[in-house]
Amino acid sequence: MPNKSKSFFRFGLRIKLLLLSSFLFSLPWFGYQYVWEMEKYLRYGQEQTIVGTARALATALHERPNLFNNQASFLPNVEKGKDLYSYKLTTAIQLDGLPIDWPLFNSRAHYYGEKNQLSKSSVESSLHFNATVGQYDKYLYMMFTVVDNKLIYRHKNARGIFKNDHLEIALSDPQNNFNRFIISNKNSGWLDAYKVETQIIETDAFDYSAQNPPVKEIITVAPKIQGHWLETPQGYNVELRIPMEMVGDNIAFAFHDVDKEFTNALSVIGSADPSSAKTLGTVLVPSPEIERIVKGMSYTNSSVWVVDQHQRVLAKAGNLKQASGVWNKRTASSYSGSNDSSNSIITSLWNSIEENWLLPFYYKFLTKPPKDFIDELYDAQHLTGKHIKSALQGNAHSQWRLTTDQQAVVLSAAYPIYINNQVHGAVIVEETTNGIRTLRNQALEKLFTSILAIMLLGATSFFLFASRISNRIRTLRNQAESSIDENGRINNQLIASTANDEIGDLSRSFSTAVNRLSQYNHYLEGMSSRLSHELRTPIAVVRTSLENLTMQQLPESTVPYLERAQTGINTLNLILTNMSEATNLEQMLATTERVPFNLEQVLVGCVQGYKQIYTDVEFSLNGLVSESNHLKSKQASNIQGSPEHIAQLLDKVFANAVEFSNDQKVSISLQETQSTFVIHISNNGKHLPELMKDRLFDSMVSMRDTKRQAQPHLGLGLYIARLIVEFHQGSISANDHHNPAGVTLSITLNKALN
Repeated sequence: MPNKSKSFFRFGLRIKLLLLSSFLFSLPWFGYQYVWEMEKYLRYGQEQTIVGTARALATALHERPNLFNNQASFLPNVEKGKDLYSYKLTTAIQLDGLPIDWPLFNSRAHYYGEKNQLSKSSVESSLHFNATVGQYDKYLYMMFTVVDNKLIYRHKNARGIFKNDHLEIALSDPQNNFNRFIISNKNSGWLDAYKVETQIIETDAFDYSAQNPPVKEIITVAPKIQGHWLETPQGYNVELRIPMEMVGDNIAFAFHDVDKEFTNALSVIGSADPSSAKTLGTVLVPSPEIERIVKGMSYTNSSVWVVDQHQRVLAKAGNLKQASGVWNKRTASSYSGSNDSSNSIITSLWNSIEENWLLPFYYKFLTKPPKDFIDELYDAQHLTGKHIKSALQGNAHSQWRLTTDQQAVVLSAAYPIYINNQVHGAVIVEETTNGIRTLRNQALEKLFTSILAIMLLGATSFFLFASRISNRIRTLRNQAESSIDENGRINNQLIASTANDEIGDLSRSFSTAVNRLSQYNHYLEGMSSRLSHELRTPIAVVRTSLENLTMQQLPESTVPYLERAQTGINTLNLILTNMSEATNLEQMLATTERVPFNLEQVLVGCVQGYKQIYTDVEFSLNGLVSESNHLKSKQASNIQGSPEHIAQLLDKVFANAVEFSNDQKVSISLQETQSTFVIHISNNGKHLPELMKDRLFDSMVSMRDTKRQAQPHLGLGLYIARLIVEFHQGSISANDHHNPAGVTLSITLNKALN
């Protein structure tokens, strides 16, 4: 029988196989490492691709000086505020005098103040302004926000245009001709633009070879310069546009501050001196030719910049937020054209599980690439960075960087542009790693889904396999336990398995072993009867011979030997009788008919007989019966079985109780429950040995001291008692009791069914 004292938790085969299957949890880690290595290779490939893109575009721009014909690109130095940059505008500007439609006006506008004064009088002026320049289509736009504490307009009857607050603009046209314009308004509204031309005065008294001949200024209306003069609480705004056909490489502008009508300016503040072509600053307008070339590269899904040697932008194409580096964007699977409704249901169900369960779980560990991020490292005019400086020094360079908000990783590559073996610019190509991160996430989603399916399928398979094996082993165990009872007898034959595996081999081995044990037990069980039968004849011969010898005249010296021989024969005969008793009892019980009888009468009658046999032993009755009233008790039958065998059972039990009693006292009690009778027989003496408690009712088991026993004992008394109890479908047990020490033997018998 299995040991019931084992712990409740069993480290069974299923648990072992489930633990063994836990190695499947290492698959996501290995898969993630593989995808991470793949991502590193993709990043390396992206870096090589972006460097190749920059090299290809730079190659298209090498040795083409006509693309860089603007002299602002060839300046050795650039003076901010004097050398202007014309921002590329995406839409036309509304000429209303307001800067609201100028993108990033506050950050792109340059401040002109006291440091930019071109001339001033002894009277302090409050004039200062912000200015920016932009280009859209065929026009150059200019926006000025002027702060002036006193605005003086041109008098409505005045013919002059200089004795009031005005704007002076000087520039060179594409043919390098110098032109000078004055913006002088009589009121707030549409601009009054005039062109000022200088003409030498021819007189006989003047030497025309002198450096400063007499000149006169010819003023004409300039209708091509359009814009708006808007008066503001702080001063005024001037917004205008000039056709690109009038704009060359040089430009300058200046505001003249007049605080009193018909007087000269108190202060002149501007980008450069507009009085002559030599003092003008430069203006860099993005090259349309370079833009056309760069626009073709924008289809590479990259953000492309071309800068001059002063890191000013000559052309730009693409958007960094859309430059993910991946051409084929992720699209949802399309099943259009399929009329299989079952596939549609399965697909929608799977999509629902993926969107509501799997992806939220995956993205507890994964990070989605940001759809929107902020990158203010570059502006539209001037690019900075180690890679750009390196390229402008003649060395191609690439680098990884974070965006300003640290949400996206940007890969930048810069390659130099050569003209006459000199670096005159650089190509910068940029992409984010969002595409690679998206591909990585897609790969991990598919990988995790596949691994999850494999793990679930594997764990289920392992569990079912382990359950199948454990069930087969448990069945084999149950068959083995049921084939042998608790007394070691073979009750049933073990059915051999036909499975062609190790468990099947084990089942067949168990079946063979149980069959052999059954044959051997059958042989042992019949041995006592065969020995008893075979030995009784020679014993009878010896006994007859001894009896014949006693009838003859023998010497006195032989009498003790004859007596000892007779004693030995009697002892041997007793042993054979005891050996055959258990076998005969089993055979008798197999054919004994059960009859109803009264247990109390049998018990009281036996006790009375024991008192006559064991005269020196004190018997005490407790419970339902007593020696004085047992004849008055009910005579109805209350148990079904064999009263003769119950008496034999009590003989064996009382004999043991008397023999092992220390104080010659035996206590008997009968307890009745709803369905059983329990007989308790107790004596005071030694406790049962621990090793003998479970074997006390087995065959050939004795607790007697062989040195002190008067008659031979084979340990069959309690074994016979157990056979009789089992015939009556009851149970028998022995337990120690205390105060005083002793043993109580309990016999439980079922009541007769009414």
